[in-house]
Amino acid sequence: MKRIHLILVGLISASVFAQSYPPAAGQEGSTAIAHDSELFVAWAHGSEIERGFIDISNPDTQDQGSNYASYGTANDAVGIADGAVVSLGDRGMAILTFEKPIGNGAGFDFAVFENSFSDTFLELAFVEVSSDGVNYFRFPAHSETQTDTQVGGFGAVDPTYINNLAGKYRAMFGTPFDLDDVEDNALLDKNNITHVKLIDVVGSIAPEFASYDSLGNAVNDPFPTPFWSSGFDLDAVGVINEATMNVEDLSAENLKIYPNPADNFFYINTNEKVQIEIFNTAGQVVLQTQSQNNDKINVSGLSKGIYFIKINDKGKTTLHRLIKQ
Repeated sequence: MKRIHLILVGLISASVFAQSYPPAAGQEGSTAIAHDSELFVAWAHGSEIERGFIDISNPDTQDQGSNYASYGTANDAVGIADGAVVSLGDRGMAILTFEKPIGNGAGFDFAVFENSFSDTFLELAFVEVSSDGVNYFRFPAHSETQTDTQVGGFGAVDPTYINNLAGKYRAMFGTPFDLDDVEDNALLDKNNITHVKLIDVVGSIAPEFASYDSLGNAVNDPFPTPFWSSGFDLDAVGVINEATMNVEDLSAENLKIYPNPADNFFYINTNEKVQIEIFNTAGQVVLQTQSQNNDKINVSGLSKGIYFIKINDKGKTTLHRLIKQ
């Protein structure tokens, strides 16, 4: 009896501590960003696709006359998220380019859209960035999904177990990424990101096929998916922060909000009058105001969760993330 009790305690503890990350779109604390959010200032302008097998564990498997993923075209990954996708296949890749580079602003800098039909059918991808199109650097990804039992081809993945992997959210909601999360490197200019690379996660937990997160865990997601639409289905990449090209922008970038997390009020460290818009994660404006001389900004009427604050200072706009507690 004692042994059974200890096992149950262990399972409960594992369940509690495993659910570390934001939940599905629409739930309190989610970081999902709707495709029509005003936070997006641009979308990917070009794409190159390298397809993978529809079933890397059985390369001879075919669908629609091919053993490689063949659904959609590279052009389906260009422009605003609209539900038209290109399927990458097992370990397939996509490289996205932009008219203007992505910059490393305050908070999230871009978001990746997949076409999942539910909050738990999650086909995932690693995300890498480059400022020269040659040297790529990966976001530190983490999967807490168990690796004892394979998630089946139509199985479920809990989004609270997933961090810094594209495909965390259902269709029409982007998974956001903050360039501050990428380790600094002399070969990467975070204020001049010209390329975003997506690499399909092979969801198999078999060592010979598995994809591993930054902590060495096999990433368990639906596998196999032996169809022409196999693997990560890329819809779009939306830009939140574009590169700052003018030194005049530096004063705006130094704006800070505090305290963060905030209870009922927060402040902005500026003596200038600035215009403020606060968005929820669905991209809806929930508050418009202005601040000067460190005015107290009242957010007591907002529900708990994550918000985005757009600050306009003399025509220079910056985006900040606020946690309301």
